[in-house]
Amino acid sequence: MRDVKFRGRLFTTAVLDGRWEVVEHPDAVAIVVARGREVLGVRQVRPAIGATTWEIPAGLIEPGEAPERAAARELAEEVQLGGELTLVSRLYCSPGFSDEQVYLYELTNVRQASGTPDEGEVLTSEWRDALEVWRSVLAGAEATSGVTLLGLRHVLARVGTPV
Repeated sequence: MRDVKFRGRLFTTAVLDGRWEVVEHPDAVAIVVARGREVLGVRQVRPAIGATTWEIPAGLIEPGEAPERAAARELAEEVQLGGELTLVSRLYCSPGFSDEQVYLYELTNVRQASGTPDEGEVLTSEWRDALEVWRSVLAGAEATSGVTLLGLRHVLARVGTPV
């Protein structure tokens, strides 16, 4: 049994079987763009946590859109890049209460691409050293997303840098 409690623009909350409170959220994509140990990310204000974060490019999958297509669209919109996308992993952000799944891709054969950022979205792109970001987050000096940390870990493992 599913009892909807709230239906918003981005998510729905419901109670399942009279017991489990869940957030039904569209799936998303995130993309690692790396050159050696440097990773491309975007700075953006995240009102939910009251902070500005540095995260790898990411965004929601539109209804009916394939994850790889969403990743290509988000890259073009956020950092004006395109290229070859390879699926690294799929993960649930917080399966204890949300059904949101994120597809993590890596971009290779990088090229310029044209895209228009979402209305109201203010992003600043920035290349950063993956280990430096990892250590900064671990020290509590900055906040980022879990999928960004997974992307950083992927890059650091590939270049042979222990964390």
